[in-house]
Amino acid sequence: MSSTPSSNGLEQGLKPRHVTMLSIAGVIGAGLFVGSGHAIAAAGPAVLLAYAAAGMLVVLVMRMLGEMAVASPDTGSFSTYADRAIGHWAGFTIGWLYWWFWVLVIPLEANAAATILHAWFPGVEIWAFALIITMLLTVTNLFSVKNYGEFEFWFALLKVVAIIGFIILGVAAIFGFLPNSQVSGVSHIFDTQGFLPNGLGAVLGAILTTMFSFMGTEIVTIAAAESKNPGKQISKATNSVIWRIGLFYLVSIFIVVALVPWNDPALASLGSYQTVLERMGIPNAKMIVDIVVLVAVTSCLNSALYTSSRMLFSLGKRGDAPAMATRTNKSGTPYWAVMLSTGAAFLCTFANYVAPAAVFEFLLASSGAIALLVYLVIAISQLRMRKQRMARGEKIVFSMWLFPGLTYAVIVFIVAALTIMLFQEAHRVEILATGLLSLVVVATGMLVARRRKAENRGAVVLN
Repeated sequence: MSSTPSSNGLEQGLKPRHVTMLSIAGVIGAGLFVGSGHAIAAAGPAVLLAYAAAGMLVVLVMRMLGEMAVASPDTGSFSTYADRAIGHWAGFTIGWLYWWFWVLVIPLEANAAATILHAWFPGVEIWAFALIITMLLTVTNLFSVKNYGEFEFWFALLKVVAIIGFIILGVAAIFGFLPNSQVSGVSHIFDTQGFLPNGLGAVLGAILTTMFSFMGTEIVTIAAAESKNPGKQISKATNSVIWRIGLFYLVSIFIVVALVPWNDPALASLGSYQTVLERMGIPNAKMIVDIVVLVAVTSCLNSALYTSSRMLFSLGKRGDAPAMATRTNKSGTPYWAVMLSTGAAFLCTFANYVAPAAVFEFLLASSGAIALLVYLVIAISQLRMRKQRMARGEKIVFSMWLFPGLTYAVIVFIVAALTIMLFQEAHRVEILATGLLSLVVVATGMLVARRRKAENRGAVVLN
């Protein structure tokens, strides 16, 4: 299957199976396999309500993003739509914030993967493993988008197989079909201080934590622009987001809280999947989970390289990033965008080693609320773009449910979540750091817009 150039200069090299697997497993990260243990320890079995609420938010946001992406597929995705619907400053700001988010993800995921490999091969330093992994995936991303799609297809398939295997074992344990299992039944959902042991406040806190587990779902709308018939691919991906979240998160987390008491310290220290597998009597549970987590973080690193480069490419196309970011090679890959994003990630890693700890902690905190800002911009953009399209008499092929009521509800929910985070000590630094970074980016965007207007006026006078 030969790839063909798209209207934005990139190649339509992603096959339908690539986009399908991206849409299925894009939401699965290490947070599900390991990080979910912290959320369970905080909220108890009621963490299911937190995952359901956060999952519903993502479903609605993806529906809104899908409406815009089906009508106008674009590598810049929500950044481009914000530019058209809200204003240049909004597209500029959210595009650069999103790029920054994924640039920070690169060294974090590389370090996580390197830590696992270092435990297996202690003779090699963690930094060396991190460098090797990042460079290998950078090289594969430089050649062709098909390389990214192929790597991500197999990474995603392994994650899906792991979760389905876990669910099958969990159901077997619940019904007492595993001979060596130390656990069975679903009594732990209620028998340890009840379903809501720490109150609704803990559930609310868990919602704020779990919302960030779903970051990455939107990548499919960016990737689909490099596939044939992107509108169809985006529709399929958006329609499947409900069962994906329901199966991968709600069912697997239900199995965890059913089989292990929520206050078991192993959940937070070892991770939810490893704890449950050990209680089931599965041999080499730690090794199995380490392999799955290694695949998950490598997949996330691969996607971070791809997503950051495509967002930078889109910003360059709109004149909001250096022009070199728009250069593509013979296979249609924006090689400068890939290298600039990787270079920025290496600078962040370097800062982690040589700068004071507070500096890197601030860099991490600055990305803390970007996910919610992205969701907020998507909702506002969809609200305005729908009204613009209706005024032009356009036919809405793929539409948001119960418009505009649900769109307004999402906006209110996100604003409320950001406000609550500001008043919670655990999240206040994230809000302040992200807010400060956003103000700097907005100011920069306004300066860029002013310079562009001055250049245009000068061109008119010369003409």
